Amino acid sequence: MTTEHNPVRFDTKIAVLLREDLEPWQRLNVTAFLVSGLGSQLPEVIGEPYADADGTPYLPMFRQPVLVFEGTKETLTAAHGRALSRSLPRSVFTSDLFATGNDRDNRAAVRAVPKDQLDLVGLTVYGPRNSVDKVLKGARMHP
Repeated sequence: MTTEHNPVRFDTKIAVLLREDLEPWQRLNVTAFLVSGLGSQLPEVIGEPYADADGTPYLPMFRQPVLVFEGTKETLTAAHGRALSRSLPRSVFTSDLFATGNDRDNRAAVRAVPKDQLDLVGLTVYGPRNSVDKVLKGARMHP
């Protein structure tokens, strides 16, 4: 017996935008860091905890997919500006963070640079689907 599942369409979107010239390990690292703050600041993005058939508990995860995009440095800069103008929740990862080794130094590296001069390699945005889509204009889905 098969059960037909209707796809769930969320009113919101979690999107990560990566600079297209990152190395594969950098893409994974930047994505993980960028999405890590969403659940602590926006608890509505987190689903219920998991458990397997034996009752072994697992941590909860996002309740919706995380879509990953890529674009040029200019695409990231423009998306950052649009995210700021729409006051959407966002996180940034700059090229300077590859040279730091801890959270304190990461925050100091971002704080040292004005927002319009950040050398962005990654950006996460969360919000209404249509707003996030407008922020991501010019980006393409990550291959």
